[in-house]
Parts: sequence; C-alpha cells; structure tokens
Amino acid sequence: MTEHSLPPVVARMWGRETSPRYGPRPSLDLGTIVDAALRIADRDGLEGVKMSSVAAEVGMATMSLYRYVGSKDQLLIVMADAASPEPPALHDRGWRTYLADWTRANRDFLLSRPWLLALGHRTPPAGPRSLRWLDRAIAALADTDLSYGERLNIAATLSGYAIQQATLAHALNRTTDATDSMVGLAEYADVLGQVLDPDGYPELTAAVRANAFGVSEEWVDDADFTFGLDLLLDGIQALIARGNR
Repeated sequence: MTEHSLPPVVARMWGRETSPRYGPRPSLDLGTIVDAALRIADRDGLEGVKMSSVAAEVGMATMSLYRYVGSKDQLLIVMADAASPEPPALHDRGWRTYLADWTRANRDFLLSRPWLLALGHRTPPAGPRSLRWLDRAIAALADTDLSYGERLNIAATLSGYAIQQATLAHALNRTTDATDSMVGLAEYADVLGQVLDPDGYPELTAAVRANAFGVSEEWVDDADFTFGLDLLLDGIQALIARGNR
C-alpha cells in the first residue's frame, strides 16, 4: 500500500505536524484555539464561529490564527472531533446491548451540541475521538463471523441513524417567536386529523385515529427511537445468523 502524506488537518489532530525549526515559538497551541472555538459554538451557534471571533477569543490577530489552523473548514473539522465525548466503554457486553447504547449515546451528544448537526459530513472520521467511536463499534462485533467490511458498514448505518434522529428531534423541537410551530406529537396528530381527507389518505387517516403518532407533548419520543433502532439491530442479528449457517 502506498503511503500518502497526511493531510494537514489530520496531522494537526494527531499532533503529527512537523514543527518549523526557525522563527518565533508559537504562543498558543491548537487545543487552546479549538477550546475557544467550542465555547463560541456552544454560546452563539455555528454561525458565530469565524476566524476573527476565534482570534478575538484567544487574544490574537486574525491572521496569526492561520499559523495554527489552515482555514475555517479545517478548524470546523477539528472542532467536530474535539466536541465528541468518549464512546461508551465495552465492558464485555454483548454486541446488541453495546451497539444500542453506542447509537443512543451518539444521538444524545449530537442533541447536546446541535451545532454539530449543521456541520454535516465534511470528511470521513479521521480524528482521535471519532475514530475511537468507530473502533469500539467494530470491536463490539469482533466475536461474530462478520467481515471487517460488514462491521464498518454496520457502524456507518447506526451512526447515520443517530444523526437522522438527532436532526429530526432538533428541527421539530425548535420554536421561535416568528413561527407558529407545532409543539409536539399530540398537536401534530390533531392537525393531521383536521386536514386529511379519508378518501385521499385512508390509511394515514386511520393511523391518526388510532393514535399511531403517539400523544407526547414533545417531539422526542424515545419509543420511536427504540423501535427504529431495534429494526436495525434485528437486521444485524439476521446477518450474523445467516453467516453462522
């Protein structure tokens, strides 16, 4: 396999960047700058994160910031990795129990810092923390007969589910003074019941009348999250069973 040079942003995240031999010693480090950027994002949202605002937060000129991070896009990539908590510990748990906790923890930390959702997928996981999440997910499946490729695809699918659920919950829970938002599942079902024509939407109308959307006063319904997660885990179980035949 050909060894490629590390992209600058990856080298920075792993502390593999070659230090210059000449010139003044840096007065800050990347960690200090990223911590400042995280404070701004938590306080003001992603729109508040600018090279100028980060520079002001750490008390330096904006142009000086480029000595530590090459661009705002690179800063956002490092921020996304640094904002991730440590993944749940394995503790010899079975793969299904662990991956359920892993997916739930993934969703919960995204909801705790919803500005992460605005970043989207800027790059495959390449930082120390994001790769620990990936490592633990495939490690949970180590005692199965699944290939590494299958295990990686499972991790990507569960991660995608966590992102989708966090995005949906965040979008539906946002309310502003400028909008008349529907505040929960109960209100949403009530609205559907008033607008749906049973002739045009017979099954959806029946679902509303059967309270299939639930009666929660908020949009986050853990039962719905668990239902979808169980569907995915059942599919993984079927894949494992097929390989054991």
